[in-house]
Amino acid sequence: MPPQLVTLHSLDPQRLAAEAAQGLLRPQAALPPKFFYDALGSRLFDAITLLPEYDLTRNEAALFATHRSAIAAAVGAAGATLVDVGAGSGAKAAAWFAALGTRRYLALDISCDFLAGALDALAGAHPQVAMCGVGLDFTAALALPPELLSGPALVFYPGSSIGNFAPAEALALLVQMRQLAGPGGALLIGVDLLKPVAEMEAAYDDALGLTAAFNRNLLAHLNRLLGSDFAPRQWRHRAVWNAATQAVEMHLHAREALTVRWPGAERRFAAGEGIHTENAHKWRVEAFAALLRRAGFEAVQTWTDAGERFAVMVGR
Repeated sequence: MPPQLVTLHSLDPQRLAAEAAQGLLRPQAALPPKFFYDALGSRLFDAITLLPEYDLTRNEAALFATHRSAIAAAVGAAGATLVDVGAGSGAKAAAWFAALGTRRYLALDISCDFLAGALDALAGAHPQVAMCGVGLDFTAALALPPELLSGPALVFYPGSSIGNFAPAEALALLVQMRQLAGPGGALLIGVDLLKPVAEMEAAYDDALGLTAAFNRNLLAHLNRLLGSDFAPRQWRHRAVWNAATQAVEMHLHAREALTVRWPGAERRFAAGEGIHTENAHKWRVEAFAALLRRAGFEAVQTWTDAGERFAVMVGR
């Protein structure tokens, strides 16, 4: 059976442009990380995951491979329906189909067009799994109509993307995940842990400059989306640990005083003034387990690597 495709939120360029303009005009200019991910930004991020400084993806993959059977046992019957939040290509989720006995796969992503191609590839390799791609901006609301999901499910949120949300925002998202999982359901999530500050900063400011290019590419994306006239060379990448918020912050700082214009508006930046482009919050295991319990999950189980650099957690 070919994959089903459902659009709940359309990718509206005008709405995205308005959101970008609003962020640029704030007293402290700030944009959400979703603006990183145009075609080039996605490929740059894939390259970042191969860097020696950025070990999050490798640590999670190793934990999944080492503890797959134990994690599947912790998930139990909830894994028969797998809901992949921010699915992308779906490759991470597909690696779990056999271990979980997955019979239905719901892939949630902002771009339904991208999901169509990804699911066609997955369906050929996994004909036993019924697949549905759902175009959804889960940062706005994470909910599915009952005709798409009824009964317990495993909500899958790997990669430590939860770190992009401040603790209060993360709690609100986890509450929605708990509701999505339903009675008898579960959550499987990846969480990056606290490390020495120099190592955390290096993960977001690598020696080859890939993360700097990833950050500045956001400006090129804005130029196409908003009609602005950013010149990426005029901006300096900076990644810094904020001890108060327990997050690595990424910024772009103007190298000189400049004005950025787009149809109907402009923003003046003083030399050194920045645009806040990402927060990457880091957690201690016990603190994140407590957050899961506050969101309504119980029987939280955790797997970490020997150095306790990354955690994979299941909440029922």
